[in-house]
Amino acid sequence: MAKLGRPGASGKGNKKGPAKGTGGHGRRALEGKGPTPKAEDRSWHVAGKRKAAQERFAAAGGKGRPGGNRTQGSGGKRSSQRSSNDTETVTGRNSVLEALRARIPASTMYIAQRVEMDDRIKEMLAITRNREIPVLEVTRQELDRMAGFDGVHQGVALKVPPYEYAHPHDLLEQVIDRGQTPLFVALDGVTDPRNLGAIIRSTAAFGGHGVIVPQRRSASVNSAAWKTSAGAAARIPVAVASNLTAQLKDFKKQGVFVLGLDGNGDVSLPALELADRPVVIVIGSEGKGLSRLVAENCDQIVSIPISAATESLNAGIAASVALYQISTLRAQATPGHASQ
Repeated sequence: MAKLGRPGASGKGNKKGPAKGTGGHGRRALEGKGPTPKAEDRSWHVAGKRKAAQERFAAAGGKGRPGGNRTQGSGGKRSSQRSSNDTETVTGRNSVLEALRARIPASTMYIAQRVEMDDRIKEMLAITRNREIPVLEVTRQELDRMAGFDGVHQGVALKVPPYEYAHPHDLLEQVIDRGQTPLFVALDGVTDPRNLGAIIRSTAAFGGHGVIVPQRRSASVNSAAWKTSAGAAARIPVAVASNLTAQLKDFKKQGVFVLGLDGNGDVSLPALELADRPVVIVIGSEGKGLSRLVAENCDQIVSIPISAATESLNAGIAASVALYQISTLRAQATPGHASQ
C-alpha cells in the first residue's frame, strides 16, 4: 500500500536526476549579466534622475539653480524640482508669449501652417529670432497631438524644460527682503493641473507672491497648468514642500498666519481681520476639503458665504474669491500701497 505524503508535498520517487543541488539553476540564470549598475546609472532610480537633472542644468549653461529637494529645516537654500526627463509643451498664444518674455530656455517653437497672424505671434517670432530659437511650421493635426486630448493651442506651441520649482523658505525671504507683506496660496490635495493653473493665474491677478504645493498627491506645473494659467506660471513662482503640515508650522514660527478655506469655517471671509498680516491661504481638495492635520494647524478656518443652493465652490474659484477679498481689505487698510 502506497504511503500518503503531506498535502502539497512533491513526491520524490517520480523525479528524474539528482534530487538535490538545484541552487545551480539560479547561478546559471545570473551568468553574463555582469555587476549591478550604480544607482546614478539607473534611469528609473532617484539618484539617476537627479544626475540627469544636473546634466540638463549644466547643458543649459548653469543659469538659475539646479533642482534638488531640501529637507524641512535644513540650512542651504535650494530650489526644488520634481524629477522628470521629459520636456513640457506650452500651448496657447498668451502662455507661449509669456514664457518667451520670461526667457524660459525654450528649445523649439512650433507654429501652424497658414496660421492667422496677430501682434502676439509677431512678437513671438521676433523673440525667437533674437534668441535663435528654432521655429518649425507644422500641421494643425500635429499641434493637436502635441496639445493633448483637451488642449487648445491656438496655432502655436513651445517646448520648454521641466518646470523648476522654488523652495517655500526662499519665497518667504524674497518677499520680506522686498519689504512686502507675504501672501501665499498652499494647496492641500488639489490634483487637477487646471485648478493649479487657475490658482496661479488668480495669485498673479490679486497680488499674491507664490503658490506652494506638497511633494505628493498634488498637481504639477505641466502643460495643462501652463495653459490654464494664461502665462502667469512664467511670473508667479511655485514652490514644493516635502511635507505641507511641517512647512505650515515653520511658516507660523516666522510670523505667517495660516488660513484654511472650508465651508464650515468659524470665520466668514468678509469678517476676516488678518488680511493685512503675512498670510498663507490653504485650499483643500473639492472632494475631501482640508486634511485633518492641515486643518489642525490653521490659525483660522475661513468660510466663503455662498447660496444654499450651491453645495461648494471649485478650488480655483474659491482661491480667487479669497485672494480678491484679502487684496481688497489690504488696499482699504493701506490706501495707495500695492502689495506687489
